[in-house]
Amino acid sequence: MTLDATDRAILNRMQDDLPLTAHPFTSVAQELGIAEDDLLNRLARMKEQRIITRFGPFFDAAAMGGAFCLCAMAVPDNDFEPVLTKVNAYPEVAHNYERTHRLNMWFVLATETPEGIAATADAIERETGIKVLRFPKLQEFFIGFRVAA
Repeated sequence: MTLDATDRAILNRMQDDLPLTAHPFTSVAQELGIAEDDLLNRLARMKEQRIITRFGPFFDAAAMGGAFCLCAMAVPDNDFEPVLTKVNAYPEVAHNYERTHRLNMWFVLATETPEGIAATADAIERETGIKVLRFPKLQEFFIGFRVAA
């Protein structure tokens, strides 16, 4: 699971915008001086090895009429994995993390409509029997988060 210089260059480059072209991976591969197949194979390998957990765009759900909401649950330790599996089965769930706190499961809901937050959180509560605490976004901050590989 070691990263070579090319892997690191790929990870650093892929955190920026992809070119708006018919073949964005070809353009990025050319920038990096590698073949497109090599770029795609390396991304697939890093995802398979869990070096990266996700590769894809981030959409501003609110700008498109939807909503985001940070949620937390107090899941009994012995039920954590089964509850995690149920929660993660919802396509609206992103960024699900375990924390060492009474509220030990934190995740983000992203829905197509503001009403979708309540509908999804309510469905998770019904399925798990555990209250979903909701912390809606009051103000947005853009921090330009990047992780140097």
